[in-house]
Amino acid sequence: MGIEGGGAPDSAFDGFPPELFSFLEGLEKDNSKSYWEANRTTWENAVQDPIGRLMSDLEPEFGPLRTFRPNRDVRFSKDKSPYKTWVGVTTSDRAVGGIGAFLRLEASGMRLACGAMALAPDQIHRFRAAIDAPAAGAEFMEIGRALADRSLPVGPGRQPPLKRVPTGFAKDHPRAEQLTWKGAVVVREYERADWMHRREALDEVRGIWNGAAPLREWIERNVGESEQPVRRPGRR
Repeated sequence: MGIEGGGAPDSAFDGFPPELFSFLEGLEKDNSKSYWEANRTTWENAVQDPIGRLMSDLEPEFGPLRTFRPNRDVRFSKDKSPYKTWVGVTTSDRAVGGIGAFLRLEASGMRLACGAMALAPDQIHRFRAAIDAPAAGAEFMEIGRALADRSLPVGPGRQPPLKRVPTGFAKDHPRAEQLTWKGAVVVREYERADWMHRREALDEVRGIWNGAAPLREWIERNVGESEQPVRRPGRR
């Protein structure tokens, strides 16, 4: 995943500069070391610095945040392009099994998420048990309804749901759909807009992460962290 800690810039976050998005747009067109080296100053000043300031402003409320190394792990990939064409911030150090909040910026805009994007196998077992349990399952559905009313619908995350109810559960289970999930997350996506260049972007991140907190807290209580080893390729 290539996660690393953030810095602690002195000044407050005042938006993602337009140069951040134009840098990522250029990287999409020319994902090469020559482009990177020619634009290294832009990366440092228009990408790293504002991301660091954002993290510093959010950490008092959300705890330690991590960002992602720009280099891709291409050892087992057919795509050998050397750099990620996005930048991100997360509260978790797990790609699979992480519970928390996430921000991703790319040339076209921004994505915010909160919950569990991809549960690890041991977590999936506990998630299904909680969904099956009358009290915990009913609470999950109530949280889902409340968040949907606030335009924060809960979805199954990155991994495709099962095509049928897993073995051991009734086919007509009242929460049959949720039993097929391998994650539970709120995702909000935004097309690139001028407000992202101002401090409003911080308010939006904080609002979505706090708004979806009931889902994250339910997962933390009823599923918990994965007991499987954490894999951190390329972490510093």
